[in-house]
Amino acid sequence: MSPALVLVYACLVGVEVAVVVAWIRASRRHRWPIRPSRSDLVIGGVTSFLDTLGIGNYAQITAAFKLRGHPPDELIPGTLNVGNAVGILFSAGLFITAVQVEPVLLLAMVLSAGAGAWVGSGIVSRMRRRSIQLFMGVALLIAAGFFTMTNLGILPPTGTSMGLAGWRFGLAVAANFILGALMCVGIGNYAPSMALLAFLGMHPMAAYPIMIASDGVLIPVASLGFVRSGRFAPAVAFGLTLGGIVGTLAAFPVVRVLGDHLTLMRWVVTAIITYAAIAMLRSARTTSPQAQAGAS
Repeated sequence: MSPALVLVYACLVGVEVAVVVAWIRASRRHRWPIRPSRSDLVIGGVTSFLDTLGIGNYAQITAAFKLRGHPPDELIPGTLNVGNAVGILFSAGLFITAVQVEPVLLLAMVLSAGAGAWVGSGIVSRMRRRSIQLFMGVALLIAAGFFTMTNLGILPPTGTSMGLAGWRFGLAVAANFILGALMCVGIGNYAPSMALLAFLGMHPMAAYPIMIASDGVLIPVASLGFVRSGRFAPAVAFGLTLGGIVGTLAAFPVVRVLGDHLTLMRWVVTAIITYAAIAMLRSARTTSPQAQAGAS
C-alpha cells in the first residue's frame, strides 16, 4: 500500500473515531434513546442505495422527514450528518479498495475538499444560495448535454484513466476545494465531481472513490459539532446509520457491474447529472428571498 493511500485511510479513520467516541460519550451523558423506528431503517437503506449509485441522499432524506413530520426541522441538518457519518466510512472503504484511483490524486482531492469545507464554512455560507444553485444547475445541464453527445457518438468519448497529471491534476484539486466549500451551502459534490473528472479524461468510475472519500472527511467533521450541541435526533440518526450500511452493501455490486460496461456507465452518469441539475434548479426556484443570503 502506498504512503499516500495510508494517509487517506488515516484521515478517514481518524475523523470517524472522533465522531464515534463523541457520540458514545454524549449518549451516556445525556442518556439519549437509540432505538430507531422501522421507517428510519427503510429511509436509511433506500437513500444510501441511491447515494452509492451517485444520487445524493440528503435531499431524499429531508423530503422523507418532511412528509412524515419527524424529526423537527431544526434537527434535520444534524440528523443528516450524524446519521451518515459512520456509513460514509464503510462506503469509502469499499470503493477505495475496489476502484484503484491513483493514490496521490486521491489524497490531494480528499485534503482539498476538507480544506474547502473549512474555509467555506466562513465564506461561502455568506454567499447567495440561490445564485449558486442557478449557476451549478445550468453548468450541470450543459455537462449532461456534452455527455449525451458523447454517448451518441457526436463527440469523442471520455477517457479511461484512473489518474491525472500536470495541469489536469492541479485543476481537479482546485475544483475539489471549491466543491468542498460549496458543501457548506448544501451543494452536493457527486454530480459535479463526475462531470469534472470525466472531462479531464478519467473513467467515470474514478469519481466514486474520490467523492466518497472526500465526504468521508467532510461529514464526520461536520457531525462533531452537532454531537457536541445535541442538535440532532439520536434514534433517527442511528436508524439511518444501520439502514445505510445495508443500502450501501446492496448497491455496491450494481456499481461494480456498471463500471465494467463503460457506455452504460456513461448513460448512468448522464442521468445522475441531469437529475442533479433539475433538482438544483428547482431548489433555486423555491428558495425564498429571505434565505438567499444564508447558508443551508
